[in-house]
Amino acid sequence: MQHYRAIWISDVHLGTTGCQADYLLDFLKHNEADTFYLVGDIIDGWRLKKSFYWPQSHNDVVQKLLRKARKGTEVIYIPGNHDESARQFFGLSFGDVKVVEECIHVTADGKKLWITHGDLFDGVMQYAKWLAYVGDSLYTFILHLNRYFNHLRMKMGLQYWSLSQYLKHKVKNAVSFIADYEHMMAREARMRNCDGVVCGHIHKAEIRQIDGLLYCNDGDWVESLTALVETTTGELKIIHWPKIKGDPVLSLEEALKPKSTTPSEVFA
Repeated sequence: MQHYRAIWISDVHLGTTGCQADYLLDFLKHNEADTFYLVGDIIDGWRLKKSFYWPQSHNDVVQKLLRKARKGTEVIYIPGNHDESARQFFGLSFGDVKVVEECIHVTADGKKLWITHGDLFDGVMQYAKWLAYVGDSLYTFILHLNRYFNHLRMKMGLQYWSLSQYLKHKVKNAVSFIADYEHMMAREARMRNCDGVVCGHIHKAEIRQIDGLLYCNDGDWVESLTALVETTTGELKIIHWPKIKGDPVLSLEEALKPKSTTPSEVFA
């Protein structure tokens, strides 16, 4: 069992067929933290309104998180756009899980990090929400194809690989949108007199400096299978969890390295 000072996860999308609940459940079983941040889109209310899908593994993830809270882990829930209905409960606690609009985390080495999902700073979400719904439907279709593709990969002994992440990296407009979003989040963190930001929303795990500010995105549990963690000394890392049942964990950097014995694999 690995223990961290803090763990951030977002974009789990429980209630969808694309959610990799088994991987997340395995991650939760092998990792503990003093503070656990749920940075939005944990439950996909958009998809559940269209059709109800809730297998046992999704329920197990919720129960595991509630159990961590009962046992003393501080669990803080910051709703996103797909679970925006939870925003009416800001300031309340459910099963020892605190629901907040945003918050500040201070690392062991004194850095102030602003924690928010990030959708409130996405122009598409704010000014063309209908387009976000259309994009969500297309995204769901790609994930459907990806599920069958990865089923074949597993039979071949290969790790999970994301088609949608690959397309994001290759499509110029998607790359431009991600860059604009990252710079916007860094500017907002500066306006709040913080040293950096931790967010989700765009399903792209990242830790980097932007104009002197620390930008951290914890990725997702649909494609990236990633979490952001803070060690006891204040170091921030992205952890990639591409396997289950106790297989060795890879860092994002290790996951990105090409392997000579398998086709080139891309993780985000």
